[in-house]
Amino acid sequence: MGGFFGIASWDDCIADLFYGTDYHSHLGTKRGGLAVRQKDGFVRVIHNIENAQFRSKFDPDLDRMHSWAGIGVISDFDDQPLLIRSHLGDYAIVTVGAIKNAAALSEDLFRKRGLHFTEIGAGGINPTELAATLIDQEESFEAGIRNLQDSIEGSCSVLILTEKGLYAGRDKWGRTPIVLGKKAGNFAVTSETCAFPNLGFEVEKYLGPGEILFISPEGCEQKQAPGDKLQICAFLWVYYGYPASSYEGINVEDARNRCGAFLAKHNPVPIDFVAGIPDSGVGHGLGYAAESGVPFKRPFVKYTPTWARSFMPQSQGVRDLVARMKLIPIGDLIKGKKFLFCEDSIVRGTQLQDTIQRLYDCGALEVHMRPACPPLVFGCKFLNFSVSRSEMDLAARRAIREIEGEYPADLTDYTREDTDKYKAMEERIRQRLNLTTLKYQHLEDLVAAIGLPKERLCTYCWDGVEPD
Repeated sequence: MGGFFGIASWDDCIADLFYGTDYHSHLGTKRGGLAVRQKDGFVRVIHNIENAQFRSKFDPDLDRMHSWAGIGVISDFDDQPLLIRSHLGDYAIVTVGAIKNAAALSEDLFRKRGLHFTEIGAGGINPTELAATLIDQEESFEAGIRNLQDSIEGSCSVLILTEKGLYAGRDKWGRTPIVLGKKAGNFAVTSETCAFPNLGFEVEKYLGPGEILFISPEGCEQKQAPGDKLQICAFLWVYYGYPASSYEGINVEDARNRCGAFLAKHNPVPIDFVAGIPDSGVGHGLGYAAESGVPFKRPFVKYTPTWARSFMPQSQGVRDLVARMKLIPIGDLIKGKKFLFCEDSIVRGTQLQDTIQRLYDCGALEVHMRPACPPLVFGCKFLNFSVSRSEMDLAARRAIREIEGEYPADLTDYTREDTDKYKAMEERIRQRLNLTTLKYQHLEDLVAAIGLPKERLCTYCWDGVEPD
């Protein structure tokens, strides 16, 4: 998914920029980048971080980077930041999101404007260069960011570093977060508030959908007020977000605890203990244990020093290898026990099949599962969660195909837990995973656990509902 961090300071900001960007490493494993404004111009560094941590790659570069302002990014796959020279001036730019109509936009720019692109990303044009090109069609940065927001399908939040300061623009529907922080002599913007506490920043405000700010050491100026319609991705609280982070003022770990409590209320089962698949399932599992009064234990632990999050590598084989190698079962806790584990979600289910079988191989008597969100029936149309994945590979879609013989035009009955078709789908998935019981989170309970009105959350992947 990616994340970014930007800072403007009266003093040298490189240490805060370095660590603030590093606190987004859980959001991507492909590329990391920093750009700063120095007296003689911009300095930019980009490294491949697929096989090494962000800190180890960038630490040698810090001695030559000194500045009062900078931006950093952890990217899904494309090189960032980009350095741009245009009629608006020289600037550096980073983006987070997914421009789903990139091909149509670039073709329009080719034919009508006679433009070309030089940065080639994964499978085509670098989306950050496309964002910069859309911005450069206007006569100011704020107008350009508005053009970007209005032109794209999907989402695109942006940070722009100029010779005077930073522009921060949240995507039009607010699907990805931007948060403003403040400490003496410094302003910073971040995707993840977990970047703030250890650097001494306090949250100043959560940018609204489509809001644009200009930030300098002197202060912060609003260039565009936020829109009324918020569609922040609910999956941030379910999985993507870091436990110490908050979005719209709602902490991730707290929301996950509430998710687990709802699961315990609606689908209790006699078990010896509760577990959570680390890391994202732990918060849900702790909430289940607290509500049910059943002990929480760790029948498997994650080996963290060298293994990334398993959803990020784009090869299914690599994803499966990462998932298998990083989870180490503890046979003494598993043998002869009946237990339930919480997981953030079931996407394809291929990794879970292996994990569950390993539990039985260690002597588990019963294995129950409670996902923290409803079945994923639709592929994401707005972010990079489903990049390189076929919607038809989703565990729920495979079950629907088995039940129907083909994909029905209307999937509504498979998104409502009170229908026979939903129950049949859930049972098919349970059988494939070889679980003793499987009960998904109800959507209304997930919404209640997060604490925002449903109309202010994007829940498309579960119910197919898009904003008006």
